[in-house]
Amino acid sequence: MTREQTGYADHVYRSVPGLVGGGLLLLLVVLLTGDGVLSGEGSVRWISLAALLFLAPLIVAFSLRPAVYAGSERLRVRNPFRTITLPWASVEDVRAAYSAEVFAAGGAKYQMWAIPVSLRQRKKAARQRGGGPAPTVFGGGTGPGGGGDQGGYRPQADQAVEEIRALAERHASAEAAQGAPAVRWAYEILVPAAVGGLALVLLLLLG
Repeated sequence: MTREQTGYADHVYRSVPGLVGGGLLLLLVVLLTGDGVLSGEGSVRWISLAALLFLAPLIVAFSLRPAVYAGSERLRVRNPFRTITLPWASVEDVRAAYSAEVFAAGGAKYQMWAIPVSLRQRKKAARQRGGGPAPTVFGGGTGPGGGGDQGGYRPQADQAVEEIRALAERHASAEAAQGAPAVRWAYEILVPAAVGGLALVLLLLLG
C-alpha cells in the first residue's frame, strides 16, 4: 500500500500489489482479445470483443480503481463500484479488523478496499512484541491513534488507520468539514461491464 500527497494536500492510499496485478491482468486480457480478433473467425471476433468489454471494467474496478483520499475537509473512499464522500464531521470511527472500515454517523459502515489488511504483517508485529496475540481491531485507546503499540514494526493498514483517525479528529470541528455522507455509483464501470456481459451471453447462446 502506498501513501502519497497530492497538490491538493490529500493523503492518497492505494494498494501497490493491486495496481501491479491489475495492470498485468489487464494487459493479458487485451493481448488475448487482440489475438482473438486478428486470428479468430466468424463469431470468435465478436465474442473476444464482448469478453474484453465485460472483463476490462471489472479488472479496473477491483485493482486499479480503489483509492482513499484523506484531505482537510473530507474522506473520499473510492471502492470498486461506489465512491463514498464523508465530511470529517460525519466520521465516527475508523478500524482495521479483517478489513479496513470507516463508520459514519447513523450507523453506516463502508469498507476501504484500497487499504488491505495483511494477517501476515499482523503476525510479524505480534512476534516483535514478544509473541502476544495479534490485534484484530486497531484503535479504541486514548489519543488520535487510538492507543495501541506505538513502537517497533506495525502493519501498514494500522498505520493508515491511525493517520486517517488523526485527520478526522483534527478537522471534524471545521466549518468546511460538516455535512452528511454522499454515495455515488460508478456507472462508468457498471454500464460497460453490464453491456459486455449481456453481449457475451447472447453471442455464446446464438453461436
